[in-house]
Amino acid sequence: MQQLVSAFILICLNYCNSILIGLPWSAIAPLQQVQNAAAQPGNRPRDHVRSALHELQWLPIPLRIKFKVAMLMFLAHTNQCPAYIREAVTSVSCSPSQCRLRSSDGTNYATAMTRTKFGGRAFSVARPSVWNSLPEHIRSATNKHCFKHR
Repeated sequence: MQQLVSAFILICLNYCNSILIGLPWSAIAPLQQVQNAAAQPGNRPRDHVRSALHELQWLPIPLRIKFKVAMLMFLAHTNQCPAYIREAVTSVSCSPSQCRLRSSDGTNYATAMTRTKFGGRAFSVARPSVWNSLPEHIRSATNKHCFKHR
């Protein structure tokens, strides 16, 4: 049963979910309800949902979205994605105004300033901010498998 759920429901929940970054909980809650129902087929809706998600090793929807964005940023960081994705972000060490900062030695990326909350959801703004919030030992992963595991 779980294979069917993974094959049909989780694929739909994961499809393009990175565009949902920064949305309020009221917009994400219906997706979380679908995932909760999928994690417990035949059970009442509120019976130990967190333990069922943990047992199945499924991330909650907000963390799934951040994971997807972080994964895209890792692929851009390691040059394993198309050029248009890599060109949407700039390393702090390549930014002329920030190249003298201590943070330019690490794997940080420049985050553009926006005036609106809507602008903060832009892919070129949200990706670096999610990446920069990760601990250094995660960002320094050498391959995709290691990054996913950490």
